[in-house]
Amino acid sequence: MALTIDQKQLIVAEVTEVAGKALSAVGAEYSGLTVSQMTQMRVKARQSGVYLRVIKNTLARRAMANTPFSCMSEALTGPLVLAFSMEDPGSAARLMKDYAKEFAKLEIKVVALGGQLLSVADVDRVASLPTREEALSQLLAVMKAPIGKLARTLNEVPGKLVRTVAAVRDQKQAA
Repeated sequence: MALTIDQKQLIVAEVTEVAGKALSAVGAEYSGLTVSQMTQMRVKARQSGVYLRVIKNTLARRAMANTPFSCMSEALTGPLVLAFSMEDPGSAARLMKDYAKEFAKLEIKVVALGGQLLSVADVDRVASLPTREEALSQLLAVMKAPIGKLARTLNEVPGKLVRTVAAVRDQKQAA
């Protein structure tokens, strides 16, 4: 059943809103996947904070025209499923990369991060970006390191004194 103009406008508005808030986007050709495989991918996408949508390329171009992902317009050819990372930049790339390994017919065609079009080979780099929790823990570890080193350094002074006194005691006992 063909979409009416009102339905198309709603789809374009929805995708425009999502693309405006998204951190990264991945487009993959999905022809040959079964309905159960697509459903499985959609469930995993919802769990990982990824907006997944199959949309006509002309509607996708219109939706992404005034967003950071307008750079993807030229690469939107063929039947594509678009994945937008909403929570952390690497989640869409991780999802597509994992399912591309599992389903040979899913082929990643386009990757964009922060308004820049990346090569398909960069999907591994984008997928390896840390999640929000991982990034916060790394930041905390970097902030905590100087304090820990200062505490160890300050603790070394009395420790050295104790070792010196113990060495003098042992020397006097031996004599």
